Amino acid sequence: MSVVVRIPTPLRRMTNGKDKVEVDSSNLSAMVDELEGSYPGFKDRLLDENGELRYFVNIYLNGEDVRFLDGLDTTTSSGDEVSIVPAVAGGR
Repeated sequence: MSVVVRIPTPLRRMTNGKDKVEVDSSNLSAMVDELEGSYPGFKDRLLDENGELRYFVNIYLNGEDVRFLDGLDTTTSSGDEVSIVPAVAGGR
């Protein structure tokens, strides 16, 4: 099942500048493993030492925040679009 993953600018150096890549995965955990296989070090950018999403990384599946779905166990289907969005801090 091919899933399109949108890569944020800070991580594009890991994907040789690609803003999106396609991976075969049945859920988000498998997607992270596929990204790690193709782009070593990617997993460390997304997951903490306990294998959970880092607090400053947001992942959306077809526009839905996966933290409100099944997290990394969220099922993916062919044609789905996953967006990785680093949290943005700001203010005065």
